[in-house]
Amino acid sequence: MDISLRLFTRQFMGVVLAALVPVILVAFLSIPYSLGGHPGEERSAENLGSRHMT
Repeated sequence: MDISLRLFTRQFMGVVLAALVPVILVAFLSIPYSLGGHPGEERSAENLGSRHMT
C-alpha cells in the first residue's frame, strides 16, 4: 500500500471513530437512563405507572 493511501486511511478511520463514539455513548447511556432500564428488561410494578412519557 502506498504511504499516502495508508495515511489517508488512518486519518479517515480517525474521523469516523471520532464521529461514532459520541453517538454510541448517547445511544447506550442516555436512552436506558431515560427509560429507567434497558429496553427488553422486565419492569417492576412500581415503575410501570410512575412515569409518563410526554
